[in-house]
Amino acid sequence: MTPVATPTVIPDRAGERVATVDVRGLDRHAVLFELIPGAAPDETALRADDFETLGTITALMHRHARGWGRPASFERFAWDWHHSLGDAPRWGHWRDGIGVGPAEHAVLADAADLVRTRLAEYGSGPERYGLVHADLRLANLLVDDGHVNVIDFDDCGFSWFMYDFGAAVSFIEHDPRLPEWQDAWLRGYRREEPVAAADEQMLATFVMMRRLLLVAWLGSHSHSRECQEIGPGYTAGSLALAERYLRSGGRSVAA
Repeated sequence: MTPVATPTVIPDRAGERVATVDVRGLDRHAVLFELIPGAAPDETALRADDFETLGTITALMHRHARGWGRPASFERFAWDWHHSLGDAPRWGHWRDGIGVGPAEHAVLADAADLVRTRLAEYGSGPERYGLVHADLRLANLLVDDGHVNVIDFDDCGFSWFMYDFGAAVSFIEHDPRLPEWQDAWLRGYRREEPVAAADEQMLATFVMMRRLLLVAWLGSHSHSRECQEIGPGYTAGSLALAERYLRSGGRSVAA
């Protein structure tokens, strides 16, 4: 068990929590959750305290994942190199992102190569890699009178535990307050679980990895609200982020 709160699953009439239905010859799995009160933190008025809370919740979830006796039948996709930025990217390839021309491609390709190198050096032992939420950002918290629920486990899969920080700053990685948010997230995380120096040194790589993933996501989700709001500007910001990442040898993306 974990003190992290999530919406309760409502079983179907047969008592099953997952309903499988045939949709045009494909099996689709559906889950009905209870309706809970609350609203996500206001992303136009972000505070360090918000990221501290998020860090604590993330640590509790990682503790649960490390200690969970996973059933042999449990399967879930991975956010490893191969399925993120490699040959079988789950959200498409960043080179197909909006506004990625030859100049952008050159810089982003160098950044992606450095991400790959840093990941390989870091390794994927069980203390560093396991089941993660993979989209654990403030938009996926529902807060009601101080009570916090975690929602939206659609992207939950296997990845590096510290990748969850990259997800925490999705779409706002270029903000100059990033170092402050990172410190707050780590402060909250360390309240429940330790963070080794090697893990902390990888946070910039996971921010860069997530940023490239989102460039790809925007390219394959041109219909999305996020794409309409930020569009090519996000790629331009990604270029500046990548240049800082490269100059630091993969240790910082901060402005």
